[in-house]
Amino acid sequence: MDIQTLKQRYDIIGNDPRLMQALNKAIQVAPTELSILITGESGVGKDVFSRIIHENSLRKHQRQGRGLISVNCGAIPEGTIESELFGHVKGAFTGADKNRKGYFEEADGGTIFLDEIGELPLAMQVKLLRVLENGEIIPVGSSQAQKIDVRVVAATNVDIVAAVRNGRFREDLYYRLNQISIYLPPLRERKEDIPLLFRKFSSDVAEKYHMPPIVLTDDARRLLMDYPWYGNVRELKNITEQIAVVETERTISAAILQNYLSYVPTEKMPAVVENQPGAASQITDRELLLKALSMGQMITEMRQEINDLRQMVSRMAQGGAVQVDTGSVVHQPYLPATQPRHAEEEEFLTPEIIEDEAIALEDRERTAIQRALEKHQGNRKLAAAELHISERTLYRKLKEYNIE
Repeated sequence: MDIQTLKQRYDIIGNDPRLMQALNKAIQVAPTELSILITGESGVGKDVFSRIIHENSLRKHQRQGRGLISVNCGAIPEGTIESELFGHVKGAFTGADKNRKGYFEEADGGTIFLDEIGELPLAMQVKLLRVLENGEIIPVGSSQAQKIDVRVVAATNVDIVAAVRNGRFREDLYYRLNQISIYLPPLRERKEDIPLLFRKFSSDVAEKYHMPPIVLTDDARRLLMDYPWYGNVRELKNITEQIAVVETERTISAAILQNYLSYVPTEKMPAVVENQPGAASQITDRELLLKALSMGQMITEMRQEINDLRQMVSRMAQGGAVQVDTGSVVHQPYLPATQPRHAEEEEFLTPEIIEDEAIALEDRERTAIQRALEKHQGNRKLAAAELHISERTLYRKLKEYNIE
């Protein structure tokens, strides 16, 4: 299959050389049995590449199994992940009233896509390595190994090499998964592709809702291309659809577009975002608080770190992103980098204000989660997507706020 046909079949938009290289590699390795590791930030389309690899492999025509099974390792609670992956036998634990197949057994004869593999607990990494090396699984509560024939395609949005170096990911498992690596570039490094994607998403909305498509003015187009897009293609699609549905004006100026470019990540989304040259150069005290809350820090800890926060804000005033202890970077709503910042703003950060702000933000976060769940009738996956957080983060927040 040639690249243009492949792009049309899988609705891939763009001509960036690194994207073309990734597509070429996917087609070349698809017919093999090698394990593949797809890397890149959240929202770049790693799941699409898993389908490309499977549907162009010999396993597509296997009679047994269910073809391609996709598993989000970051969305499964640690206490149940072994049973989810490898199954369990009746009586293995309380509530196990019958034998149950795991994802690997369901995928027997086909391909399993392990998304967010970097979130897999270390204990499970050992068991996954055994599966890859021996082609055997042992269901929870059983002593009998089962032979399986599964090809593994894994993906991660974290710096997996750094995770190996820091002891958070097993080196032997990394080399076993990384027989072939495919890297997908972030959208901000594919600037020329951004208007093409915007036009495609706009046309799709126009066709779906029988309305004229929206078009960008020259200044709006430049703003669109200069925006950092930390949510990548997923974020661009979301914003395009919002504008197309909400705005009555079909010609979108930079002033209109600016109203939609205000998303603040609440947790680290890029695989490696430290020292990115295109990162937003300013940050506010409120956003530092929001980041601290999202990481589950206590108010007492924030009090102790007042001086550190003030130093961060002071450094930020001179430009650049602010890095916190977790290795994450917090970005403010996108504004032109030339906007001035006043030093007196830093004097408002006091322990009392931090506590009041933290409580207010905590209430707003709880309300936002409840509304998202109500909107999607309790569907956690859809609610997490709307909140721009992972399902694992949503699960933790539900426990933290005691939300049913």
